[in-house]
Amino acid sequence: MSTVAEVFAHTLKEIGVRYVFGVPSGNMIDYVEALRKEDGIDFILVGHEATAAFMAGVCGRLTGVPGACFATFGPGATNLSTGVGGAQLDRFPLLAFTDEMPDELLKRTVQMNINHQQLFFPLTKWTTRLNENNVEEIILKGAGIATDDRPGAVHIGIPAGIGGNQEQKVKAEVDYLRLEKKRWSPLVADQIAKVEKLIHKCKKPVMAVGLSAVNAQITEQLVALAEKLQAPVVLTPMAKGLFPENNPLYAGVLFHALSNQVAKVYSQADLVIGIGYDPVEFNYEDWMPEVPLIHIDQQEADVENGKIPEVFSVLGPQEVAFAELLKLKVSAKEWELQVLEANKLQLFEKLTPKAGSFGPLTVVDELRKVLPDEGILTVDVGAHLHLVGQQWRTPKPEKLLMTNGWSSMGFAIPAALAAKLCNPGLPVVALMGDGGFLMMVGELATAKRLNLNIVFVVIYDESLSLISIKQNKKHFDSAYGTDLNVLNTEPTNHYFGVPVVRVTNSDAYKIALEKAFAGDGPVVIEAVVSNNEYEDLVLQSNK
Repeated sequence: MSTVAEVFAHTLKEIGVRYVFGVPSGNMIDYVEALRKEDGIDFILVGHEATAAFMAGVCGRLTGVPGACFATFGPGATNLSTGVGGAQLDRFPLLAFTDEMPDELLKRTVQMNINHQQLFFPLTKWTTRLNENNVEEIILKGAGIATDDRPGAVHIGIPAGIGGNQEQKVKAEVDYLRLEKKRWSPLVADQIAKVEKLIHKCKKPVMAVGLSAVNAQITEQLVALAEKLQAPVVLTPMAKGLFPENNPLYAGVLFHALSNQVAKVYSQADLVIGIGYDPVEFNYEDWMPEVPLIHIDQQEADVENGKIPEVFSVLGPQEVAFAELLKLKVSAKEWELQVLEANKLQLFEKLTPKAGSFGPLTVVDELRKVLPDEGILTVDVGAHLHLVGQQWRTPKPEKLLMTNGWSSMGFAIPAALAAKLCNPGLPVVALMGDGGFLMMVGELATAKRLNLNIVFVVIYDESLSLISIKQNKKHFDSAYGTDLNVLNTEPTNHYFGVPVVRVTNSDAYKIALEKAFAGDGPVVIEAVVSNNEYEDLVLQSNK
């Protein structure tokens, strides 16, 4: 018979997990050893448990197989919880395992002991606790929940001291890959009639595409429906890449840089068709004009009562809904393509850096020129994210990884580590501000130890710029509490053995990028810029 730890490792491998990330505890050594012995799956040591969960979540996002991470009691679990919340609200499938006290100590006062079920309950789709009799069953069920419908996080507690014990139950009958998903026709006769009536009646519909559409993989259907209606398309940031920017009907990204320019289009709408729209990024009523809404998703539309005059939810698989919608006999609408194109061109022109300048726009623009289309960019939270969300040409959603549901600073570095592990043959870049960099700089040691060829680009403006901009708009002191003041020392030539290049102008930056991409290990490029460019581009009104 196998031990609990061996069943743990084997079951994860069987469902397709390639890596388990974490910081080992004394209780975990049986599981680390079982992972070492199991071919095709590896334990990856990281510097901080939050990194473990972020990396696991990104692996889940890129592979469709739930990522896996592990932390110890108390502080390990609370550290892990930051990344677990990220997986939950960014909709990444994740299995988070933590040490837990054995049954007899659960309610005792014990060092490091807190109630992990209460800790993870608001951060996950499901939290539970396994025992010697149900290891495989619980893991498979958890994987099914993590990947079903709207992906997210599952927490599984592992009681201390059972890793070396013999597993008591025979092979579970649960197979998460074959769990029956909810499948139903979203468009019964009256729904078809209602949708058709609304679409026939409108003159200027706008399609709003959100995060849930990413998992549905419906780019071709999106383009077909938009072109059938001749309707402009706006995206939420995490859906960027689902609709091509060079299509005449592409109107921009909600909530990011120059939102007021995007609003010139959608504010004219007399109907909004939300497709896979997840309000975790941006609520409908925060930007929509007061017009009817058709909401197509697995989940009901989440809107505030009275804010939208009519809401019609079409529930079910989006691909089924599109098959029905594309059959509808509707004529093209009244949008003028030349006007839409002119607005888009103006949007991108405002995001084009001025000749000879060296600010955040140049940092992003030059990076896009050198990163191949198949490359992956991970980006941190901050003012620069607003630029990337609007400016970055994105061939597919998986080529631009951000956190916009959880929105945790420090995301870019762990995300890049995971992206490189999942795609070792692809170029990977992490882009961040100096604030996010300071949160996760220690993980450069992980990149060095694993010899991951990643380019880390840090926009150094010595400020938490997004907060500073908000302070400035309220006429507060924009330096108080946001001034990082980290450049008053001589530049270092490495962090934890990772080479560092500091640049202060466009020419030096281009050279640094060229050398970094030609290298065979991790490199940090510190781009020292002013944050003045952000003021007129970020946090523009969406109304």
